[in-house]
Amino acid sequence: MSAKRQKHNTSRLSLLDKVFIGSLLVIFGGIVLHAPLTVGFSTLFPEHDLLIKSWKEILLGIALVLFVVLLTTKKQWSVLFSKPFYLIAGFAALNVLLIPFFYTGAESTIAGIFINVRYLLFFVLVYGALRLYPQHYRLFLMVFGAGAFLVVVFAVLQTTVLPHDVLKYIGYGEYTIAPFLTVDENINYIRINSTLRGPNPLGAYAVISLVAVLCAWLLAKRKLRQGEYWLLGIIGAGSVVALWASYSRSAALAAIVAVGVVLFIVYGRTVSRWMWLSLLAVALVIGGSLYAFRDTQFVSQVILHEDPLEGNDTNSNDGHAASLIEGLERMARQPLGGGVGSTGSASLLGDSPLIIENQYLFIAHETGWLGLALFLAVSYMILVGLWKRRSHWLAVAVFASGLGLMVIGLVLPVWVDDTVSIIWWGLAAITLAIVPVTTTAKASLSGRKLKKK
Repeated sequence: MSAKRQKHNTSRLSLLDKVFIGSLLVIFGGIVLHAPLTVGFSTLFPEHDLLIKSWKEILLGIALVLFVVLLTTKKQWSVLFSKPFYLIAGFAALNVLLIPFFYTGAESTIAGIFINVRYLLFFVLVYGALRLYPQHYRLFLMVFGAGAFLVVVFAVLQTTVLPHDVLKYIGYGEYTIAPFLTVDENINYIRINSTLRGPNPLGAYAVISLVAVLCAWLLAKRKLRQGEYWLLGIIGAGSVVALWASYSRSAALAAIVAVGVVLFIVYGRTVSRWMWLSLLAVALVIGGSLYAFRDTQFVSQVILHEDPLEGNDTNSNDGHAASLIEGLERMARQPLGGGVGSTGSASLLGDSPLIIENQYLFIAHETGWLGLALFLAVSYMILVGLWKRRSHWLAVAVFASGLGLMVIGLVLPVWVDDTVSIIWWGLAAITLAIVPVTTTAKASLSGRKLKKK
C-alpha cells in the first residue's frame, strides 16, 4: 500500500476506529508496565485495587464492543471466517459452559475466565484491526519495540547500578509482588523482575525480544538505518542481560530452542553435514562439562538447583516434579476438568487453592480434555500459519519464539502471565494479518521483496 493511500485511509478514520485502535495500542504498550503501575497505584489507592488491576480487561471489553460494531457497519465479518477463530470461539464458549457444572466461586470464576481467554481475545482483536486498517502495522511494531527497550534497559540498570530491592519504593513487598527473588534462597544469586511480575516472565519476555532482534538483523528485506542498528543492538544486548539475570532455566532452554530454529531456517540449507556434526560434538562437550562440574557451586546451584548445603527440605526441582505428577493424576481422573478458576492465581481467591506448573495440564484442569484439545489445535494452526509466512523476518521471530515459549509451558504456565501472553499472541496476530503466505522454503531464503497489499 502506498504512503499516499495510507495517509488517505488514516485521515478517514472515524472516532470509533481511532478509539478501537487506540485501546489495543494502549494494551500492547502498557502491558509491559502492568506490574509496577498496578502495584504503585494500588498502594496509593487501595480502595480501588480491583479496578486498577483490571484496566486491560476493561479496555479489552471496550475494544470488543467497538469491534463488533465496526465489523457490522463495515460488513466485514468475513475476516474472522477461518478455523482458528472458530476454535477460539469454541474454547471461550467451553469456559463459559463449564461454569455451572464446576462452580468455583464468583471471584475465582471471573479471574479464571480472564486468565484463560484474554490473550486469545487480544489475538482476535489485533488480527481484525490490522485486516481493517493494515496501514497501522508499523505503529504496532513501534509500540512493541518501545516496550522491549524499556523492559531490557531497566533490567540492565537493576543488574548493574540500581539496588536489587529498588522496586520496594513503589509498593513491592510481601503482600504485592516480591521486588526480587533468589535461586533457591541463595542471596548470592539475585533474580530480577525488571517491569514484569517476576524473573520467569522476564526470562520468557527476553526470549521474544532477543529472537525478534536476531531475525530483524538476519532477515530484514531492506537495509537498516544506523539508528535502527543501535536500537536493535541495545534491545538485543539488554535481552541477553535480562535472560541471564532472571536465572530462569526454562527461559534459557527456550532461548536455545528459538535461536536454533532461527539459525536452521536461515542457514539450514547452506550448512554442511560436517558442520552439523561439529555442532553436535560441541553440544556433547557442553553437556559432558556440566556433568563433570556438577558439584561446583555455579552448576549445582544455578543450573541444577541442587545445593548440597541448602537448608530447605525440598528444592525447586522437587516442586516442579511434584506439581507435574499431581497435574497428570488430576488430568487422568478428571476428563471434564476441575472448573474455570480452579487452579493458579484464580484458585487463590477461592477455598481450594491449587498450583499446577505446566501450561497444558493447567488448561486440562480448567477446561478438561476437550479444552486442551481445542487449545492445542489453535496453537498448531497459528504455528502453521506463521511457518507459511517465513519469508518475513517477523514471522520467523514469532514462530521461533513461540516454539521456545511452548517449551517453557512444559514446566510453567507461560500463558498465564499477561505480559508474555499479550505480547506474543499480539505479534502473532500482526504477522498473520499483514504478511502474505509463502508456499516454498526457497522463497523464505531469497532476497525477493514481499508482494505489497
